[in-house]
Amino acid sequence: MTTINLTNFVCPLPLRRYPQIVMGHGSGGQMMNELIEHLFAPVFAGAGQPVPLSDAAVLELPDILANGSRLAFSADSFVVSPAIFPGGDIGSLAVHGTVNDLAMMGAQPLYLSASFILEEGLSLETLGQIVQSMAAAAQIAGVRIVTGDTKVVERGHGDGLYINTNGVGILPPGINPTPGRVTPGDVLLVNGPLGDHGIAIMSLRAGLQFETQIVSDSAPLNGLAAEMLKACPDLHAMRDLTRGGLAAAANELARDANVGLEIEETAVPVQLAVAGACEMLGLDPLHVANEGKLLAIVPAGSAEVVLAAMHNHPLGQQAALIGRVTETHPGVVVGRTAIGGQRVIDLPAGELLPRIC
Repeated sequence: MTTINLTNFVCPLPLRRYPQIVMGHGSGGQMMNELIEHLFAPVFAGAGQPVPLSDAAVLELPDILANGSRLAFSADSFVVSPAIFPGGDIGSLAVHGTVNDLAMMGAQPLYLSASFILEEGLSLETLGQIVQSMAAAAQIAGVRIVTGDTKVVERGHGDGLYINTNGVGILPPGINPTPGRVTPGDVLLVNGPLGDHGIAIMSLRAGLQFETQIVSDSAPLNGLAAEMLKACPDLHAMRDLTRGGLAAAANELARDANVGLEIEETAVPVQLAVAGACEMLGLDPLHVANEGKLLAIVPAGSAEVVLAAMHNHPLGQQAALIGRVTETHPGVVVGRTAIGGQRVIDLPAGELLPRIC
């Protein structure tokens, strides 16, 4: 990855009079080519392998299939506001989001595309910072950004920038986490405290301050998922806990597997600052978004070995067993409260926190 000087970054000569994105940067002409050649291509180049400036990336199948015979392919778009937030930005988030979608299928992410919708007036210094963050996130996740696209929309039509990423990964033999394999008696594991990302974004928007700064948990989960699958290749299902948080993911799994899920609410890890913020804002931490957390459903007999693998990984040190799968109330998620009661944990009725990813 090439490091660029982001201080007062502008398009190179002969376009230095443009410190911001202008419509010409999306024209398909000289200005767009210079933006790609002098910003995107050098930053996204990795391990001495340049990003090809042709219509499509060419990927060698023997290299891709060296560790398996099945491909996983995923797409996502990112519109988070603000674009830069405590613990991350829209660039790293775009990489993490697609990497995590592939990892939840048991795939090893390999290649990403990155497409940008830029609003006229966006600072080139800000764009450079985000692109650099995106490249760093890809390097940490072990993936390459090999193709992309750039479009510019008129001022007032894009809220700065949006990013779309697509990803390709390889599925190792014998790995097949899917809701259809979830069975009564399985247990539920999460890899750490919930709600950090959603509350970090909300507090920034609302100007809220807490004794402990809450930062986004945005992170690539492919390394953690690989260690969990290594410990238990028979792992039954995984979901990353993004919009709708644990409640949404658990309900989707219960519905798709036609089983009941029971969650011990006192076992669900939540930071004190996040719990306090949720109480103040009237939010349920189980509904708040995350960008570096997952829910895994594993056979009960494998729970200890999977938890040990999670605890040995930097992104799973606070992993916990939070519940179980039951054959009663199929399709419904039930929470056991601190006072011994029960409640239905339903899907969020709407968007609690818009524009969080």
